Amino acid sequence: MGIIILGIETSCDETSAAVLEDGVTLRSNIIASQVAIHQKFGGVVPEVASRKHLENVHPVLMEALDQAGVTLQDIDGIAVTYGPGLVGALLVGVAAAKAMAYALDIPLIGVNHLEGHIAANFLARPDLEFPLLCLVVSGGHSDLVYMPHRGTYQLLGRTRDDAAGEAFDKVARAMGLGYPGGPLIDRLAQSGNPQAVKLPRAFLEEGSLDFSFSGLKSAVLNYLNRAAMLKEEVNMADLAASFQQATVEVLVEKTILAAGQTGVKTIMLAGGVAANGGLRHLLQTRAAEIGCQVVFPPLRLCTDNAAMIACAGYYKYLRGDFAPLTLNAVPALPLGEEKY
Repeated sequence: MGIIILGIETSCDETSAAVLEDGVTLRSNIIASQVAIHQKFGGVVPEVASRKHLENVHPVLMEALDQAGVTLQDIDGIAVTYGPGLVGALLVGVAAAKAMAYALDIPLIGVNHLEGHIAANFLARPDLEFPLLCLVVSGGHSDLVYMPHRGTYQLLGRTRDDAAGEAFDKVARAMGLGYPGGPLIDRLAQSGNPQAVKLPRAFLEEGSLDFSFSGLKSAVLNYLNRAAMLKEEVNMADLAASFQQATVEVLVEKTILAAGQTGVKTIMLAGGVAANGGLRHLLQTRAAEIGCQVVFPPLRLCTDNAAMIACAGYYKYLRGDFAPLTLNAVPALPLGEEKY
């Protein structure tokens, strides 16, 4: 048996545990979702999420071990998300990982949640050659990250206000589509005209690699409010397609600009919004024009999961990058800045 890493992820509303062997063989990846619980609130309620993590963490861990066909004595290290995320949710996973690492006398590995999303790409493509550029897009993050080599992260651009995934959720809520908004808008947009509604693109100042989606979100809300006041019917498919196109164009063009500045030949997608079909298609099209390849994780590994945390933890295990048992949750943990 090779190096076995147990991964634990509880940064938001998914309780997940995974068993990974040698960084590539995924023996189990159990996810207990809370989507149905939070749908009635239109978003994640932190206190509710924390309480559900407490209920789920033990059975999820046991199921992951059983499905993998291993015992606790087979585990070589425990990797856990300790930030960024909801502090109460993070604490559940961190406490479980610390207790197990202490009881088993094995290394504890603290993993940044964004590093986990990036590492999801290596589960399918461990042969990727550095340097790499990664666009991380999720409910809380829209970041452009340059990686000259493994374990080194240079933040080239980030959102100045709403992240792309957050904008998707807020617009979907305003359109009455439900939660989570990203998949619902993506599905509806497939039958709409992306040129039907004129919406702004926030490219910011010339050469900037930062993002801003609050103005776009406000433009959609204003469009809906104006239509309501004038009692005009809104073609929701056209609005969804137009909003998605406006969001995706900015994400892609900034990424292509960053690729040109860094000279990379491979662009990675990561995070929940990496599952968006419009984003994948346009990025692949534009990247091909400049001679870059685009890689992204399987759909099941785009959203929060412990497999990606175990993968990031595996490479930290090889480097001997272990956390002390005093590890604590860091809800605003910056990528590449360990705060043990």
